[in-house]
Amino acid sequence: MKNENNSAFRSAIYLIISCGMFVTISVHANVIKPRHKPEIAASVPAANRTATQFDSQIVVLEADHVKGIYEDEMEAIGDAKVCYADMTLTADHMKYFPKTKDAEVIDNIWLDREKDFIEGDYLKINLDTQVGFLTQPSYTMKNSDGRGSGEKLLFEGKNHYRLKKGKYTTCPIDKNDWFIKAGDLEIDSEKEVGVARDVSIVFKKVPILYTPWLDFSYTGERKTGFLAPVVGHTKRSGADLALPFYINIAPNIDATIAPRVMSKRGFMLTNELRYIGYGVQGKFQADVLPDDFDSHKTRYGVSLQHSQYFGHGWRGRFDYNRVSDNRFLRDLSNNLSQTSRTNLLQQAGLYYHGALGPDGTLNLSAIAQRFQTLQDPFLPQDLNLLIISPYKRLPQLTMNAVRRNIAGFDLGLNTTWTNFAHSDDNRIDGKRFTIYPTISLPIRNSFGFITPKFGLHYTHYALSQAVSDEGSNPDRLVPIVSLDSGVIFDRNLTIGDNHYIQTLEPRAFYVYAPFRNQSFLPNFDSAESDFSFAQMLTENRFSGNDRINDANQITLALTSRLLEPATGIERLRAAIGQQFRFHDRRVILDSSQVTSRRADFIAALSGRITREISTDVNIQLDQQSLRTEKIRAGISYRPEIGKVINLGYRYTRDVRENIDNDVTINQLNTAIKQIDTSIQWPFFSNWHTVARVNYSLRDDRLLAGLAGLEYISCCYKFRIVVQKLTTATRRTTTAVFVQLELNGLMNIGSNPLRVLQQSIPGYSSIY
Repeated sequence: MKNENNSAFRSAIYLIISCGMFVTISVHANVIKPRHKPEIAASVPAANRTATQFDSQIVVLEADHVKGIYEDEMEAIGDAKVCYADMTLTADHMKYFPKTKDAEVIDNIWLDREKDFIEGDYLKINLDTQVGFLTQPSYTMKNSDGRGSGEKLLFEGKNHYRLKKGKYTTCPIDKNDWFIKAGDLEIDSEKEVGVARDVSIVFKKVPILYTPWLDFSYTGERKTGFLAPVVGHTKRSGADLALPFYINIAPNIDATIAPRVMSKRGFMLTNELRYIGYGVQGKFQADVLPDDFDSHKTRYGVSLQHSQYFGHGWRGRFDYNRVSDNRFLRDLSNNLSQTSRTNLLQQAGLYYHGALGPDGTLNLSAIAQRFQTLQDPFLPQDLNLLIISPYKRLPQLTMNAVRRNIAGFDLGLNTTWTNFAHSDDNRIDGKRFTIYPTISLPIRNSFGFITPKFGLHYTHYALSQAVSDEGSNPDRLVPIVSLDSGVIFDRNLTIGDNHYIQTLEPRAFYVYAPFRNQSFLPNFDSAESDFSFAQMLTENRFSGNDRINDANQITLALTSRLLEPATGIERLRAAIGQQFRFHDRRVILDSSQVTSRRADFIAALSGRITREISTDVNIQLDQQSLRTEKIRAGISYRPEIGKVINLGYRYTRDVRENIDNDVTINQLNTAIKQIDTSIQWPFFSNWHTVARVNYSLRDDRLLAGLAGLEYISCCYKFRIVVQKLTTATRRTTTAVFVQLELNGLMNIGSNPLRVLQQSIPGYSSIY
């Protein structure tokens, strides 16, 4: 052999198992490589790799020195390496037994396999079955951040091993902020799951949780098993502990069952089922409290949402929500959107959307609808203060059709038939039929449009009792004429180094509808819409079909926008609008109105003033009385993810007033003066503060408050949040959320993320 004294050369034995013969193929030079993560391909010379690289029976053994007994034992000394299938094993010293394919390896062991790296001191393994053991092991997952160690590792086949007194963590090397400590830790690399027994979860060297058994997916894939316990505390329920069990029923179906124990309420069972498929999806949730310690009654909440697409434009949806009593959501939920709910929807519907000719659409719907209305249990049971339940619709049939460009005209038809019913015998029931055909002539070009429109709104009632001289079958016919027009001007604008397109868009909208006396008609579903830009440019200021406003008015509006030329993104919008009425309104509703009937001027500014600062401001004025009716103002500063400051102010004037016939409307004090401010901001190293205050200046009262801290580390997150909510007229609730999120493993405690996202606009979870 040439240069046999040169240490740069080494021996390589290529053992080919074929017809029971072992053949020495070549000797090649040693290439110095790092001790960690050696490259498998480099171990086979290119000259000999072509014919044998797809043969899984090849065993390659190489080292500085190789000696042994032919066909019985091979010993490799000095930077030894053996390659077999998808496995590469390196060490200082190893023995290989060709007949059995057993290997005995000593010192500085590095095992590189398809899905993991494993290190240790002493290894015995069968290369074929991959059964054996390793002392003082440490391992690293290739498909995740998982790693760990143990006293002994037992190989139990390909991609499957078990650690005695093992550890697991997703923290970086030399930063063991948390880890699982298990008497027995089983890793299945094929399924990418772990099963631990006799488990302690250690955080900052302190055991914080013990469980006799734990299974987990270290790549975040769904799997059946217990989730981390949810721990919390509220003023209503006391100490709160839930132990969720997740069931992965199918790739598109899962369920979570969570036994929940509350010190002030007792044992509660929460169940959630989710499913999704081709054209179908839904969620079912049922919460049952068999014996409330406080009321000594069974309490429950049920929610079901199901939607399905049948094809050819047809779809269906079913919503059912019900609770056992008025206080269920206030007592047992920490979610503001839940505790503030007063009407729970119960509805089934069938819908169709399709084409009508070459340039038209047809929409059909049939629904059956009712609500469960929740009363404030702490208000005096005075009928004037009770929340009136909406009418049931049993059923409601609707058809909306549009045909465009018929000899230049657009035709529309909106029609509904509804059977209204109410549980209160003092309220009128009945059926209502409406039909509203329209014809318009849109005239458009590149810089503007004008659209005259005419329609006839007809309504017929069949009521349970007489309401006027017309008896129980009154009719109403209202012609409605409108003219909408607008022009768009634009120019290029440079502000600093930024280039924009600025638009100037004047618009005029006129509407005429004659007065029809409707005071004797029932009100099944009408309410006065809040005054806004959108409402100013509509024909009817009432929602529903029981009231059609009388109108002889024109609205003038002017909008200017800044657009980015490359993307078309709207950066800023400023708008003003005023409504001029040529006679006083005579059709009103005898109920609370959000703003004065005389509010006629509105101004708005919205968009991004800079890349970091955005705003949304709306102001409504009554010019006749020179007073402000409403202010909605907000500004947000968000320089980067995880940093946001929001400031907001709301004002609505008390709208109690008398009209000409001395009839007082809105006897309730509806004045609103509120500030709403929130923040998410880092203040020291990895610490972030979160806070929100929604305060009523009129009542000198906190409506909603939140304060908390977040600590964001490379391998865990810690959050503590305290929230106070006004859940009823005379009641508040306080909730405490404490959560420890161990990256890639579990969340321990009650999750405040939904609360933070709802309370702090622009809140971002930092990873």
